[in-house]
Order: sequence, then C-alpha cells, then structure tokens
Amino acid sequence: MAEKVNNFPPLPKFIPLKPCFYQDFDAEIPPQHRTMAKRLYYLWMLNSITLAVNLVGCLAWLIGGGGAVNFGLAILWLILFTPCSYVCWFRPIYKAFKTDSSFSFMAFFFTFMAQLVISIIQAVGIPGWGVCGWIAAISFFGTNVGSAVVMLIPTVLFTGMAVFSFIALTMVWEERGVPRCFREPLPLPWKVSMSCSRSTPLDFLSPTCFRYISFTEGVAGASAKPRRSGPRGRGRTPTCSRQHRTQRWGRRRVP
Repeated sequence: MAEKVNNFPPLPKFIPLKPCFYQDFDAEIPPQHRTMAKRLYYLWMLNSITLAVNLVGCLAWLIGGGGAVNFGLAILWLILFTPCSYVCWFRPIYKAFKTDSSFSFMAFFFTFMAQLVISIIQAVGIPGWGVCGWIAAISFFGTNVGSAVVMLIPTVLFTGMAVFSFIALTMVWEERGVPRCFREPLPLPWKVSMSCSRSTPLDFLSPTCFRYISFTEGVAGASAKPRRSGPRGRGRTPTCSRQHRTQRWGRRRVP
C-alpha cells in the first residue's frame, strides 16, 4: 500500500514549508457523506475569502478616516481564524465522515457553534473590533460614502457566512441522525400496579394502594415474568398481610 503524502495546504515549491494534512474526498470519505464534506470545505473557503475581503474593507475604512486599530485587528483575524477554523471544525467533521467517529462529531458541533456565534458578531460589525459589519458600514456613510460602500461588501459576506453556517449545522445534524435517546424515552425497568379507587392525588400515597411491583428482566420489550406471592424469601415478591398492614399503619379499615 502506497504511503499517503500530505497534500494540504498546497504550498508553492519555493516556500520552505511542507503540507500538514492529507485530504482526499474521493479516497477517504464514503459516498453518502462526500457531498456534505465538500460543501463544508467550500464553506471554510468562503470564510477565508470573507476575512481577506474584510481586510480590504478595513483598509478602505482607514483611508476614509477610520482608526488604524480596525485594520490591525483585521490582519490578526485573517492570520488567526483561517488556520484555526480549518483545524478546529473542518478537520473534525472530515474525520467524523471518514471514520464515523462520535467524538469527532461532538467536537465539530461545539466548535462550529462557536463559529456561528463569531459569524453573527462579525455581521453585526461593532466598531473597533476589526470587522466591517452593518453597524460600522452604515454609521460610516456620514463620513465617507465611497469607503462605506466598500465596507458593505464584507458585511454582506459576513451575513451570508452566518446564514450558511446555520444551514450547514442543521444539515449535518440531520445527516448524522438524531440519537435514539432523543427519539424514544428510556423504558423504566419496573412496573407498578395499583388496586384502589382514590379520588384525590394525596390518597395515592397510601401504601395500601400499591398492589405489587414487578421488575422486568432484560432490555425494553422483554416480557416480565410474574412471581409467586408469598412470605418473604428468595425468588418471591414481598407481600403484606392484613395483620401486618394493621400493625404498621394503625388500626383502620383496610380495603
């Protein structure tokens, strides 16, 4: 078997660095998950392109009279979020589709939810955070219209990124399937039968209402084997006689 050589990210030969990951959708991803895996990869590419366009928008913001802090933070977000998003949420879902790993799916859901929250914050565009969102772009129209128009481009991309992230999250959840514990309630391993006709809820707390408690054997669906009634002992269901109930709960009429 030929040894797999890392092929991602595809770096030019003059750069003295080697790829860190091996990525091949046709060879490693099963056919039923291949389309979804490619869509998430395209979503990661859209996120990287949006951060690059945001850098251009922050540059226009700086030229139009904005602060230099936003431009510096835009450089930081581009350098930081591009590799982190690939490692933190795309590689887990790639591995999850490849090996059907529940842990990888769980890691993807947690990290991708954080990605969704970050995309929403970026679309909002709080001034001073290094992102061209709706608040920053609309408020800058009174200062420089040309720069504000350029800032609207990453704003629309951030909004689309948030919408597509939410859609992708729901699609992965549906494709993965809802766990059984969320679809069906867990059956109780016992069954209680009451033989009394009480009218108030507090009357059901009376010990004389409970006739017997039988424990089912095995998993859900296994039929319960009734046990013989009799004195206390191994293999018998404990029952209370009329005299014992009278001594324990006082002298009263026992049905």
